[in-house]
Amino acid sequence: MTIRARLVAAIVLTVIGPVVTIGVALAAFGALEDRFGEVGASAAHERRALELKFAVTDLNGWQTAYGYDGGRSRPLFEAAVRRTEGLLDVTRRQLRAPSERALLERLGTAFDAFMALDRDAWRALQDGRRLQARRILLGPEIEHFQAMAQAADALAGEQRRRAEAAAQGFEDARRDARRELVAVGIGAGVVIVLLLLTVQDVVRLALEGRSGQGVA
Repeated sequence: MTIRARLVAAIVLTVIGPVVTIGVALAAFGALEDRFGEVGASAAHERRALELKFAVTDLNGWQTAYGYDGGRSRPLFEAAVRRTEGLLDVTRRQLRAPSERALLERLGTAFDAFMALDRDAWRALQDGRRLQARRILLGPEIEHFQAMAQAADALAGEQRRRAEAAAQGFEDARRDARRELVAVGIGAGVVIVLLLLTVQDVVRLALEGRSGQGVA
Protein backbone atom coordinates (compact mmCIF):
# COMPACT_ATOMS: atom_id res chain seq x y z
CA MET A 1 0.00 0.00 0.00
CA THR A 2 1.31 3.43 -0.93
CA ILE A 3 2.00 6.21 1.57
CA ARG A 4 -0.99 8.15 0.27
CA ALA A 5 -3.34 5.19 0.74
CA ARG A 6 -2.12 4.67 4.29
CA LEU A 7 -2.57 8.34 5.08
CA VAL A 8 -6.11 8.25 3.71
CA ALA A 9 -6.85 5.20 5.85
CA ALA A 10 -5.46 6.96 8.92
CA ILE A 11 -7.60 10.04 8.27
CA VAL A 12 -10.73 7.91 7.75
CA LEU A 13 -10.14 6.04 10.99
CA THR A 14 -9.53 9.31 12.82
CA VAL A 15 -12.85 10.72 11.60
CA ILE A 16 -15.03 7.61 11.88
CA GLY A 17 -13.82 6.57 15.33
CA PRO A 18 -15.00 9.65 17.29
CA VAL A 19 -18.20 9.90 15.25
CA VAL A 20 -19.15 6.30 16.03
CA THR A 21 -18.20 6.75 19.70
CA ILE A 22 -20.26 9.92 20.07
CA GLY A 23 -23.22 8.39 18.22
CA VAL A 24 -23.32 5.29 20.42
CA ALA A 25 -22.89 7.37 23.60
CA LEU A 26 -25.71 9.74 22.64
CA ALA A 27 -28.03 6.85 21.80
CA ALA A 28 -27.22 5.12 25.09
CA PHE A 29 -27.76 8.25 27.18
CA GLY A 30 -30.95 9.05 25.26
CA ALA A 31 -32.35 5.62 26.07
CA LEU A 32 -31.38 6.05 29.73
CA GLU A 33 -33.04 9.47 29.86
CA ASP A 34 -36.28 8.05 28.44
CA ARG A 35 -36.27 5.18 30.92
CA PHE A 36 -35.50 7.50 33.81
CA GLY A 37 -38.45 9.67 32.81
CA GLU A 38 -40.69 6.61 32.83
CA VAL A 39 -39.45 5.67 36.30
CA GLY A 40 -40.22 9.17 37.61
CA ALA A 41 -43.69 9.25 36.06
CA SER A 42 -44.55 5.76 37.32
CA ALA A 43 -43.40 6.63 40.83
CA ALA A 44 -45.54 9.77 40.79
CA HIS A 45 -48.58 7.81 39.63
CA GLU A 46 -48.04 5.17 42.31
CA ARG A 47 -47.77 7.90 44.95
CA ARG A 48 -50.98 9.50 43.69
CA ALA A 49 -52.85 6.19 43.81
CA LEU A 50 -51.67 5.57 47.37
CA GLU A 51 -52.77 9.06 48.38
CA LEU A 52 -56.20 8.32 46.97
CA LYS A 53 -56.33 5.03 48.87
CA PHE A 54 -55.45 6.74 52.14
CA ALA A 55 -57.91 9.57 51.44
CA VAL A 56 -60.77 7.08 51.04
CA THR A 57 -59.89 5.45 54.37
CA ASP A 58 -59.63 8.86 56.03
CA LEU A 59 -63.00 9.81 54.58
CA ASN A 60 -64.72 6.81 56.10
CA GLY A 61 -62.99 7.32 59.43
CA TRP A 62 -64.20 10.90 59.84
CA GLN A 63 -67.70 9.93 58.75
CA THR A 64 -67.87 7.31 61.48
CA ALA A 65 -66.46 9.84 63.94
CA TYR A 66 -69.11 12.48 63.31
CA GLY A 67 -71.79 9.79 63.57
CA TYR A 68 -70.69 9.05 67.13
CA ASP A 69 -69.77 12.51 68.40
CA GLY A 70 -73.04 14.18 67.48
CA GLY A 71 -71.66 15.86 64.38
CA ARG A 72 -68.68 17.66 65.92
CA SER A 73 -66.31 15.96 63.46
CA ARG A 74 -68.44 16.91 60.47
CA PRO A 75 -66.07 19.76 59.35
CA LEU A 76 -63.16 17.29 59.31
CA PHE A 77 -65.27 14.89 57.26
CA GLU A 78 -66.11 17.64 54.79
CA ALA A 79 -62.42 18.49 54.47
CA ALA A 80 -61.73 14.82 53.76
CA VAL A 81 -64.45 14.89 51.09
CA ARG A 82 -62.83 17.86 49.36
CA ARG A 83 -59.43 16.17 49.49
CA THR A 84 -60.82 12.95 48.01
CA GLU A 85 -62.63 14.83 45.24
CA GLY A 86 -59.46 16.75 44.40
CA LEU A 87 -57.35 13.59 44.27
CA LEU A 88 -59.95 11.89 42.08
CA ASP A 89 -59.87 14.78 39.62
CA VAL A 90 -56.07 14.85 39.46
CA THR A 91 -55.79 11.07 39.14
CA ARG A 92 -58.35 10.98 36.34
CA ARG A 93 -56.27 13.48 34.39
CA GLN A 94 -53.02 11.59 34.95
CA LEU A 95 -54.05 7.96 34.47
CA ARG A 96 -55.42 7.28 30.99
CA ALA A 97 -54.91 3.54 30.41
CA PRO A 98 -58.17 1.56 29.93
CA SER A 99 -57.61 -0.55 33.04
CA GLU A 100 -56.88 2.56 35.09
CA ARG A 101 -59.95 4.33 33.74
CA ALA A 102 -62.12 1.33 34.63
CA LEU A 103 -60.87 1.29 38.23
CA LEU A 104 -61.35 5.04 38.58
CA GLU A 105 -64.87 4.68 37.21
CA ARG A 106 -65.64 2.05 39.85
CA LEU A 107 -64.17 4.23 42.55
CA GLY A 108 -66.07 7.30 41.37
CA THR A 109 -69.37 5.44 41.22
CA ALA A 110 -68.89 4.10 44.75
CA PHE A 111 -67.89 7.57 45.96
CA ASP A 112 -71.04 9.15 44.51
CA ALA A 113 -73.20 6.47 46.18
CA PHE A 114 -71.29 6.99 49.43
CA MET A 115 -71.94 10.71 49.39
CA ALA A 116 -75.62 10.32 48.45
CA LEU A 117 -76.17 8.04 51.43
CA ASP A 118 -74.10 10.32 53.65
CA ARG A 119 -76.64 13.09 53.08
CA ASP A 120 -79.36 10.80 54.46
CA ALA A 121 -77.24 9.95 57.50
CA TRP A 122 -76.39 13.59 58.17
CA ARG A 123 -80.03 14.61 57.86
CA ALA A 124 -81.06 11.88 60.29
CA LEU A 125 -78.41 12.99 62.76
CA GLN A 126 -79.54 16.62 62.55
CA ASP A 127 -83.14 15.52 63.14
CA GLY A 128 -82.07 13.73 66.32
CA ARG A 129 -82.42 10.24 64.82
CA ARG A 130 -79.00 9.04 65.92
CA LEU A 131 -79.76 5.33 65.73
CA GLN A 132 -80.98 5.72 62.17
CA ALA A 133 -77.84 7.66 61.27
CA ARG A 134 -75.62 4.98 62.76
CA ARG A 135 -77.52 2.20 61.02
CA ILE A 136 -76.80 3.96 57.73
CA LEU A 137 -73.14 4.62 58.54
CA LEU A 138 -72.46 1.09 59.78
CA GLY A 139 -74.63 -0.70 57.22
CA PRO A 140 -74.95 0.19 53.53
CA GLU A 141 -72.41 3.01 53.84
CA ILE A 142 -69.73 0.47 54.81
CA GLU A 143 -70.44 -1.42 51.58
CA HIS A 144 -69.82 1.73 49.54
CA PHE A 145 -66.63 2.39 51.46
CA GLN A 146 -65.42 -1.17 50.82
CA ALA A 147 -66.12 -0.74 47.10
CA MET A 148 -64.09 2.47 47.07
CA ALA A 149 -61.28 0.89 49.09
CA GLN A 150 -61.09 -2.17 46.83
CA ALA A 151 -60.93 -0.03 43.68
CA ALA A 152 -58.31 2.27 45.21
CA ASP A 153 -56.25 -0.71 46.39
CA ALA A 154 -56.40 -2.32 42.94
CA LEU A 155 -55.36 0.98 41.36
CA ALA A 156 -52.43 1.33 43.75
CA GLY A 157 -51.40 -2.27 43.04
CA GLU A 158 -51.45 -1.66 39.30
CA GLN A 159 -49.34 1.48 39.67
CA ARG A 160 -46.88 -0.42 41.85
CA ARG A 161 -46.47 -3.07 39.14
CA ARG A 162 -46.01 -0.38 36.51
CA ALA A 163 -43.40 1.34 38.67
CA GLU A 164 -41.54 -1.93 39.18
CA ALA A 165 -41.61 -2.61 35.43
CA ALA A 166 -40.30 0.89 34.72
CA ALA A 167 -37.50 0.46 37.26
CA GLN A 168 -36.55 -2.88 35.69
CA GLY A 169 -36.59 -1.26 32.25
CA PHE A 170 -34.21 1.42 33.49
CA GLU A 171 -31.85 -1.20 34.91
CA ASP A 172 -31.92 -3.10 31.61
CA ALA A 173 -31.23 0.09 29.65
CA ARG A 174 -28.36 0.99 31.96
CA ARG A 175 -26.85 -2.48 31.56
CA ASP A 176 -27.20 -2.28 27.77
CA ALA A 177 -25.65 1.20 27.74
CA ARG A 178 -22.72 -0.04 29.81
CA ARG A 179 -22.13 -2.90 27.38
CA GLU A 180 -22.34 -0.61 24.37
CA LEU A 181 -19.91 1.89 25.87
CA VAL A 182 -17.47 -0.89 26.75
CA ALA A 183 -17.71 -2.19 23.19
CA VAL A 184 -17.13 1.32 21.84
CA GLY A 185 -14.18 1.74 24.18
CA ILE A 186 -12.65 -1.47 22.89
CA GLY A 187 -13.32 -0.34 19.34
CA ALA A 188 -11.65 2.99 20.05
CA GLY A 189 -8.63 1.14 21.41
CA VAL A 190 -8.41 -0.92 18.25
CA VAL A 191 -8.65 2.25 16.14
CA ILE A 192 -5.81 3.82 18.12
CA VAL A 193 -3.66 0.75 17.60
CA LEU A 194 -4.40 0.78 13.87
CA LEU A 195 -3.57 4.47 13.71
CA LEU A 196 -0.25 3.90 15.44
CA LEU A 197 0.58 1.05 13.08
CA THR A 198 -0.41 3.17 10.10
CA VAL A 199 1.73 6.10 11.26
CA GLN A 200 4.62 3.73 11.89
CA ASP A 201 4.31 2.27 8.39
CA VAL A 202 4.02 5.73 6.84
CA VAL A 203 7.15 6.91 8.64
CA ARG A 204 9.02 3.76 7.67
CA LEU A 205 8.04 4.05 4.02
CA ALA A 206 8.97 7.72 4.02
CA LEU A 207 12.37 6.94 5.45
CA GLU A 208 12.88 4.12 3.02
CA GLY A 209 11.95 6.42 0.16
CA ARG A 210 14.39 9.07 1.38
CA SER A 211 17.14 6.46 1.75
CA GLY A 212 16.49 5.23 -1.79
CA GLN A 213 16.75 8.75 -3.13
CA GLY A 214 20.05 9.26 -1.28
CA VAL A 215 21.56 6.10 -2.78
CA ALA A 216 20.51 7.13 -6.24
